[in-house]
Amino acid sequence: MDNAYDDNALAGERKDSDHKKSAKKAEKKFKPPKKITAKYLYNSGLAYLQRFPASTAHFKTVMRRKIDKSCYYHKEQDPQECLKLLDETAHKFQELGLLDDSAYLKGMITSYRRRGLPTQQILLRLRQKGYKPDTIQNALQTHDLDAYQSENGDYAAALIFARKKRLGPFDLNQSKVFEKSIAAMARAGYSFHVAEKILRMETDEAEEEIRHLSFL
Repeated sequence: MDNAYDDNALAGERKDSDHKKSAKKAEKKFKPPKKITAKYLYNSGLAYLQRFPASTAHFKTVMRRKIDKSCYYHKEQDPQECLKLLDETAHKFQELGLLDDSAYLKGMITSYRRRGLPTQQILLRLRQKGYKPDTIQNALQTHDLDAYQSENGDYAAALIFARKKRLGPFDLNQSKVFEKSIAAMARAGYSFHVAEKILRMETDEAEEEIRHLSFL
């Protein structure tokens, strides 16, 4: 009986000790957000941009989350004043070339096309980055003319997509049903006309088309 009592007492002490350790860890993990200052926004923003290229609009969205969190905790801060500091910080980064909306847009379009993304997907993704549809369309048109000597960049991107997914002429084992391949390309955002044309190509013809893409 004594041994059972001792064991229960030890188990209780261990639980208390574990709870205390967990509480201490929780206290250590929680760090109050820093107050918003020009220096903090600059250092925090610089750290972000060194890791992630961004448009000005997207950068401000990320930094506003930090401001909202800080103002929620530090009630004495004026959110509007913090946003003014953010505008000033973004302007400094633009002057330094760390925020370059034109270069970022061109780079993202090139990357998306190389990954085989159609126009509608590119429009959606870049609008989320803060770009206007007309600005994206103009940049897309310029890119496609430079890269493919054509305004129809979806055709080149669809070729890349079909090769990546091994559809149509790139399905050397002919393991995929034509209707399912059409459906896959439609889900990706390609028109029926573009998808059908590529899927009905011969392998040699498709490979030759791929070789003519200027970036390969």
